[in-house]
Amino acid sequence: MPIPGSEAERIRFSELQRRLVPLVTTTFPDRMAERTVVVVPSLSLDPDQLHRIDGIVHYEERMLCLLMLLRMPRTRIVYVTSRAIAPTIVDYYLHLLPGVPSHHARNRLTLLSCDDGSPEPLSRKILRRPRLIERIREAIPNPTTTHMTCFNSTSLERTLAVQLGIPMYANDPDRRWLGGKNGSRAVLAAAGIPMPRAVTGARDVEDVARGLEKLRSEDPTLQRAVVKLDEGFSGEGNATFSFTDAPETGIAAWAREELKGRLDPIAPGMAADRFLEKLSTMTGIVEAMIESPVIRSPSVQCRIDPLGRVEAIATHEQVLGGATGQVYEGCSFPADEAYRLDLQDAGLRVGSELAERGALGRFSVDFVSIPSEDGWNHFALEINLRKGGTTLPSLVLQFLTDGSYNPGTGTYRSALGSELCYYASDNVQSDRYRGLLPEDVFDITVCEGLHFDQARQSGTVFHIVGAVSEYGKLGMVSIAGSPEAARAIHDRTIASLDRAVTGSR
Repeated sequence: MPIPGSEAERIRFSELQRRLVPLVTTTFPDRMAERTVVVVPSLSLDPDQLHRIDGIVHYEERMLCLLMLLRMPRTRIVYVTSRAIAPTIVDYYLHLLPGVPSHHARNRLTLLSCDDGSPEPLSRKILRRPRLIERIREAIPNPTTTHMTCFNSTSLERTLAVQLGIPMYANDPDRRWLGGKNGSRAVLAAAGIPMPRAVTGARDVEDVARGLEKLRSEDPTLQRAVVKLDEGFSGEGNATFSFTDAPETGIAAWAREELKGRLDPIAPGMAADRFLEKLSTMTGIVEAMIESPVIRSPSVQCRIDPLGRVEAIATHEQVLGGATGQVYEGCSFPADEAYRLDLQDAGLRVGSELAERGALGRFSVDFVSIPSEDGWNHFALEINLRKGGTTLPSLVLQFLTDGSYNPGTGTYRSALGSELCYYASDNVQSDRYRGLLPEDVFDITVCEGLHFDQARQSGTVFHIVGAVSEYGKLGMVSIAGSPEAARAIHDRTIASLDRAVTGSR
């Protein structure tokens, strides 16, 4: 095997990636074709941000929606996790499969685990276990019709793909910078997408202070700014800064003195000192915060295939929470009819720029939108060059209903012809839910008639449910014929859980 990170490894990885072209052109379109998908749901992100998220190891369950691929009768899946997934959760997903007996699907599923719940990335755990790598290889009958899929791609995933001898349907780690805050702005600018004013390349207190001075000098009415780590995610890598009581001149000197007291990191428990320390190693940007009495946070999701073709997948209204409204909590599909096609057009333009730079796989663009006399003004915040919070619900809808997204209307229709929408949440959490087992959650929703029903094409599907007993936390996707109906099912599902744990009726 080539040395991890070496030029020899890069060359071997590029050779393997060429296999994706025949997979996309020949294997993927054929429902009856033999294929194997190796799922490695490693969150290979900043560990200092990850460990602050309750039940983070259970986020590896988010990609269990890919078990829906087993509805194709000659598809195999190898799913690897840090800790073994409870059989009840696996059975739950297999029984959701339309058109195939669950035992037939189960025979084509291989579940492997590291038996290691430590906070480091799953991919690193796998690479430290050569016997586990060998077991993954043994579960692959034909490497030429196999690919690996992951949450995000780093040098760890590249090394793993090379050691397994299979391509990775994800972005080359050498182009990972395109999805960072600084790289995003370069791509967005090339695509002609409006953005909030910002100063890029911030590394230390001096850079931040000068950035704040520049933004304030350009707009003396600016009240707040955001300092963003280059590889932050879900808002956890942001910190706000208030200009309250700022002097009219000498902003840089004032900001240097005030920075540690006024910089407020979004990540729970992270001090300003620690945030600035991370900035020195990761770099970041200083961005003017757009504020308005009415403000929305939509996004568009697209995909770049191995042939460089760009396809729109969905638009969403993101649900953001936290003290400053920057933490991702969920989403609603589709985005507002007033601008969903405008978002889609922007996403395709960004996709073309990314494809020219050699990017691959799913990506999303997040916006902040405010109303104007002519409609809505959209400002792009960042590109997420990986699977993200909006990826899971769109996959769940597709796999459950076997339908398609209509780029002409920005809507989705199932194979039965019905228009479907969803409301999804990653962060349904209550201390009262602690002690509930996954089977309790399933039982409650079934008895309340809220479980997803193929005949009615509506109901709720759970994820991250393995975190419910210890952390009182789970996620859900509620599907119905309209956004309002989907939100109503979501709210009724939460109400049913609340009644179950309080004993009320």
